[in-house]
Amino acid sequence: MNFGAEASAGAYAAAIQAVKASGAIVRVDPDSFLRMIGKNEHPVVIVAEEKIFKTRYKYLTSYGGFVFFTKSSTPLTISGRAEVVAARKIWVPS
Repeated sequence: MNFGAEASAGAYAAAIQAVKASGAIVRVDPDSFLRMIGKNEHPVVIVAEEKIFKTRYKYLTSYGGFVFFTKSSTPLTISGRAEVVAARKIWVPS
């Protein structure tokens, strides 16, 4: 096995371990994410603003035993009843 193949296999194994450690992460569009937190009585939303080439906002919340993730180029308007937790970074396996 060459170095490139070993690196790819290692990255894949790391991603699989991350999913096992964190459970299922469901990616949804921003509108679905906002509808989901609207259904939750006491939502907790984790948000991170990331600036690499352009600003992106990433969001996580849990609902029904699953973790939901979305990202947006503009900040989402989160319901006032939600507890919003600011994080430096949100990383989800791809």
